[in-house]
Amino acid sequence: MASTSIGSWFRMTRPELAVFVSGVTSMGLEILAGRMVAPEFGSSIYTWGSIIGVFLAALSLGYHRGGQRAAAASNGALVRVFIGTAAYIAGVILLGDLFIQSTASLPLPSRFASLPAITLLFGPPTYFLGFISPYAAELSGRSDVGAASGHVYAVGTVGSIIGAFATTYFLIPSLSVTNIGLVFGLISVVTALALARPDIGRDEAVWSVGIAAVLVLASLTGGVGLDSRGTTVYHTQTAYQELRVADAGGTRTLYLDGQPHSAMDLDDPTRHVFDYTSYFHVPFLLSDDIDRVLFVGGGGFTGPRVFLEQYPNVTVDVVELDPEVVSVAEEYFGVEESPRLNVHTMDGRQYLRETNRTYDLIVLDAYRKDKVPFQLTTQEFMQLTSDRLDEDGVLFANIISAPSGPASQFYRAEYKTMRSVYPQVYSFPTAGSVAVQNIEVVATKDETLVTAEELQARNQRRDIGIDLAAELTSYRNDEPTDDVPLLTDDRAPVDSLLDPMVGQRYVVQRTNETNESEADAAASAVDAPPVTPFVTVVRA
Repeated sequence: MASTSIGSWFRMTRPELAVFVSGVTSMGLEILAGRMVAPEFGSSIYTWGSIIGVFLAALSLGYHRGGQRAAAASNGALVRVFIGTAAYIAGVILLGDLFIQSTASLPLPSRFASLPAITLLFGPPTYFLGFISPYAAELSGRSDVGAASGHVYAVGTVGSIIGAFATTYFLIPSLSVTNIGLVFGLISVVTALALARPDIGRDEAVWSVGIAAVLVLASLTGGVGLDSRGTTVYHTQTAYQELRVADAGGTRTLYLDGQPHSAMDLDDPTRHVFDYTSYFHVPFLLSDDIDRVLFVGGGGFTGPRVFLEQYPNVTVDVVELDPEVVSVAEEYFGVEESPRLNVHTMDGRQYLRETNRTYDLIVLDAYRKDKVPFQLTTQEFMQLTSDRLDEDGVLFANIISAPSGPASQFYRAEYKTMRSVYPQVYSFPTAGSVAVQNIEVVATKDETLVTAEELQARNQRRDIGIDLAAELTSYRNDEPTDDVPLLTDDRAPVDSLLDPMVGQRYVVQRTNETNESEADAAASAVDAPPVTPFVTVVRA
């Protein structure tokens, strides 16, 4: 009996095949939606909540409407649903990026900013797929309504499970967004032909071949969009994010989910392209002896590369979660492991928990504007970093936030959390304004306060390979934190704290050797005077 039941799963009727494929496709599109909207809207809980809500609403509406029309269900109706779905997917591939960028400027509260794009791009095809289940139940030939419905739900759910695992573990790590869309579009076309056989009509054949051709052409063009990031050198979807390497004006930049993460001057690889990386040297003014450094977050390895070049006695360990980021750093940013550079591919907190090494400096460079791993923000994590630092060790955190105003909540909560563990915490905003920017927060185990004047004096006395006089002018040591939470493993509302930054301009300071025409155009978009002459403005 059991073998007969199992065997029946592999001998699907046409309605069962339709339900199974609709489950695979709807779940695959749902995961794909997250990858498509992340570069513009981020991948916060609000984005994913919107995606899940839209897909459930569209499926429910499709179930309802399909149930009303189920009496007229036919094999031809199933064919038309899959052809319509494939046609819409072709449009998503071709115009999806342009549409997402266009809707980003709509005047909506930040947490709802992604809803229009998600609804109009993925609502219709998901609605179409919702028709399949009630049609299949009607066509199943079963007189028992409960048995027919239960069987349809089971087959569709198995398809959704396969779609979820296949998209997550195979398609996204292996293919680009456009090619993943191509896969689901072609699956819909092939299913339509399978349902129509052996008597495939002329109309079905013409539409299927035509839409398949459009799908292939759309995937070959890569879609229509506005991209000012330069010439793409490498582009992929990793298990964790969209990754792009682009060259422009003699600078190579690593973009993660559409946001600049690291940059390298192709003619002078150790030059600081983004001004905020200059602040990585501030700890050398707060500690007399830094020989061993840990970077949590690798990116393009800007900090580690500069440290190894300027400080011959320093050994650097780097912990990076995404193995593809490490591979890209090696191939496109000239990173090579050596006795002085050790790379560990794992979660930063896991590494700190398991290692028995201690460090003079720990650099947290794993935060993004819209995606911050909460486990790297909490009081318990800060205590773990303190335990892995020497007695005079320093913790450095590169935080993207605003220094004041509503968009400063995450920065001030993190400042409060670090202050609960470390006796002294200093911060250095990098853009000289209230805009969202890189804010460098430095915490020390030394209880003695180092004033701004003393830091400037040390900058004059010590040869640390870089003059930080301008950077030190943004010194802060006393932030208001009464209205923000202390972040703990039990309660770390990071997404809520990041929410006010959604849709805000992210100002990335560039050093004054940047291409002048590019920088002047970017600077015109910022009202506040920058610390350095040139900036790049990123909307995300």
